Amino acid sequence: MWNTKHRSCRYSRGGLWGLFILLLYTNRLSCSSNFSHRIYKIKEGLPEGTLIGAIGADLNLDLSVDPPRSFNLEQKTTGQQFVNLNNTTGKLYTSAVEIDRESLCAESHDGQGCSIFLDVLILPQQYFQLVKIQIVIEDVNDNTPHFPVNEIRLTVPENAPVNARFAVEQSAVDPDVGIHGVQTYWLVNDFGVFTLDVEENEGGELTPFLIITEALDRERKAEYVTEIIAEDGGSPPLLGTAALRIIVTDVNDNCPKFTESQVNVTLYGNATKGMQLARLQAYDPDEGGNAQITYAFSDRVSLESRSLFHLDKTTGVLKLAGKIDNNTGKLYKLNVLANGPTCIPEVATVTVRVIKELSGPPVVVPRYIASEKDGVVSLSESEPAFSPIAFFTIKNTDPRQSVECLLERTGPFRLVPYERLKNEYLLETTEPLDYEQQQDYEMTIVVRTFHGLTVKTVVKVHVLDVNDNAPVFKQSLVEVSVEENNPPNTFLAQFQAADADSDSRGEVYYVLGVDAPTIFHLDRSTGVLTVSTSLDREEKELYRFTVRAVDRGAPRKESIATVIITVLDRNDNSPRFINKDFTFFVPENFPGFGEIGVLTVTDADAGKNGWVALSIINGSDIFVIDTGRGALRAKTPLDREQQGTYYIWIEAVDGGEPALSCVTMVTVLLLDVNDNPPTVLFPQSNQSYMLVLPSTLPGTSITEVYAVDRDTGMNAVIAYSIVKRTDGEPGSFDIDPFTGNITLKKTLSNRGLYSLWVKVRDHGQPELYSTVLVNLFVNETVSNETLIQSLLPRGADIDREEIPPVKEGREGERVPIQCSEYQALLLSLTATCLGLFLTVVSLVTYICCKKVRKPKKKRLDVEIPLKLNHEMLDKNPMEISHI
Repeated sequence: MWNTKHRSCRYSRGGLWGLFILLLYTNRLSCSSNFSHRIYKIKEGLPEGTLIGAIGADLNLDLSVDPPRSFNLEQKTTGQQFVNLNNTTGKLYTSAVEIDRESLCAESHDGQGCSIFLDVLILPQQYFQLVKIQIVIEDVNDNTPHFPVNEIRLTVPENAPVNARFAVEQSAVDPDVGIHGVQTYWLVNDFGVFTLDVEENEGGELTPFLIITEALDRERKAEYVTEIIAEDGGSPPLLGTAALRIIVTDVNDNCPKFTESQVNVTLYGNATKGMQLARLQAYDPDEGGNAQITYAFSDRVSLESRSLFHLDKTTGVLKLAGKIDNNTGKLYKLNVLANGPTCIPEVATVTVRVIKELSGPPVVVPRYIASEKDGVVSLSESEPAFSPIAFFTIKNTDPRQSVECLLERTGPFRLVPYERLKNEYLLETTEPLDYEQQQDYEMTIVVRTFHGLTVKTVVKVHVLDVNDNAPVFKQSLVEVSVEENNPPNTFLAQFQAADADSDSRGEVYYVLGVDAPTIFHLDRSTGVLTVSTSLDREEKELYRFTVRAVDRGAPRKESIATVIITVLDRNDNSPRFINKDFTFFVPENFPGFGEIGVLTVTDADAGKNGWVALSIINGSDIFVIDTGRGALRAKTPLDREQQGTYYIWIEAVDGGEPALSCVTMVTVLLLDVNDNPPTVLFPQSNQSYMLVLPSTLPGTSITEVYAVDRDTGMNAVIAYSIVKRTDGEPGSFDIDPFTGNITLKKTLSNRGLYSLWVKVRDHGQPELYSTVLVNLFVNETVSNETLIQSLLPRGADIDREEIPPVKEGREGERVPIQCSEYQALLLSLTATCLGLFLTVVSLVTYICCKKVRKPKKKRLDVEIPLKLNHEMLDKNPMEISHI
């Protein structure tokens, strides 16, 4: 084992010298033998197998010699349990036994350090060498600081001055050394009155000191409990903790204080001697002898009072020591002192009121808060709940016995004890009073003593009315119906409103609201509503306004009713067409029952009076009209060529009684449609002919083709063209496209019959045309008429002969016209359109003038003309002379 009496591990002197003598006699060692010393440093707690040092390498020994060197530890050293030595290489390792510096060197001081000493022998004899090994054990921070006790108690006087220092003797211990030992102390909670300082003594020990930073007061806080922390210098640091209880000891820094400086005692005249009257209590926050209190009467207390009352100096109990005069009441004032060590006495005053014995019934004394006259209290109904009415004081009662005071009531009242005084009662309302429900109340206040004596006091309350009710209409909504055209000042309705208030506050008058029209009048007193003028439903059908009922209180209150007046309709308006008369333009051949136009008619009346039926007065065999919609229709298609204008009279009749009506005129103008081809009037027959002399000069007008068209406008513009020529010389004759005039174009060299097929067409859409055959016999004379007749084509031949098509190949299309012909045609079309425009303007002007001249009479009085008959005048055909 490790020798605890010595700090190092070493051989004994006898053993070592014995070894040396043995080696000298056996190996003949010389004076040159080697002795070496090696120092190694390791940290405590290293694991097994940690290399401490290589002795052979450190001594620069040749390990390859023969015989080889051997390294051996002396067997008797106790330090060898901590190391293992390699005999061949001389390397030194830690063993399985852990090195704990604190256990190994428990008695060493911090400055001495801690080491293990070993002796290593190098053999065989020729290599013998003794090596002294010192292994210095370095400390590691493997121990936590700890206090010797779990709780440290420190006593501090409450009068300790600021910055006073108190040593904490039970300081912490840390087995580690150096920086790993305890380095500092600190408090977990300093309560704002402490701090901690650390002092180091000559031996290097640290002692914590508690420093007072604020004045202490044991009476406020007698003890402080916190934790003191000891911290070492390791990384990370280790902490040790202990509870620190700081006890503040008492000093005599407080004087006695009475809990009550004024004590009132009531004493009755028949009180017995020795009766306890009061107990005075004083307290001193100090402890022990510093808190000892004694009680005594002040020098101001008279001898009479001292003989009548006794005060215990220790307990402060005041008792009756003499007999009290029962016939008189008296007041005693006793000054009592509370004395403490080295203190100025504290003073309390005890007032003893002596009350004599009373007899007879109690007395009720009223004190009115509300207005009172002849025992009647007047209270406005506008007062809120819990309004005070009166105080009632009960006198001539024994304070030692209870008195019952109650209210026999009818109404919203209550009687309650007044919280500040004894035998004082307050009469008040429990809810607002209402004059309209009840005007007067009568109640009784009953006082009953312990002995059964009863006193009753009657209180009357009259409720004063205020203007708290607005007038109320019997009907808040009044609906009135009146026919229009009523006479002025017609009665409409009568309003009635009631006010529950009294006197002038309940008087009501009526006024119209600001939204009422001025035509209405309302009687302020009776509430009768009239209308000053005649009403017109068509002008306004519904009137809605307000009526106010106002009382005469202060402030005035009012309510509002709504009146709705509906004006009923009367049949006082005739139907009216939107136009005085109507004009419709319709193309001819318009399909039967197609809609020509719509006549709009209105009637300002309502309901049945505003329903209008339409009918045709004349021309009903041709036209019909929808009664409801007002659509005018023709029963059959109309032909402009038969009649171009129709005048129709339409009557509108309403459904009133009597019925009212009006009449309007409708003009229907038929627009032309190209439905008639041109009619050739000359020549009259394809069998006729005309003699043309061969000597006729070119440019001479030979004859003409004359045709008419029953259509109008462009539909009646006719154009002529030669579509086929037979016999004779081609191009001998030409025809004017506008006039139909046939002229000779060149000198005739051949005799015989020339036949020209002439096409007569209009300019309508679609285009319609007719054809005629013009026969010209070129010769000096007509010598053989039979020959000529034989040359003329027969009717059957004409029918079988096919008329050649025009150049564009389809019937109804124009033949090509030269530029000059186009110009002439354009002029003709322009003239025709201008003429049609002037015709329409003239017609419109005529209609307007007719409207202006028309007298302003009722339409029923207008004379209705008969249906007009129009006949077309046919133009007489031109006579043709046969040569």
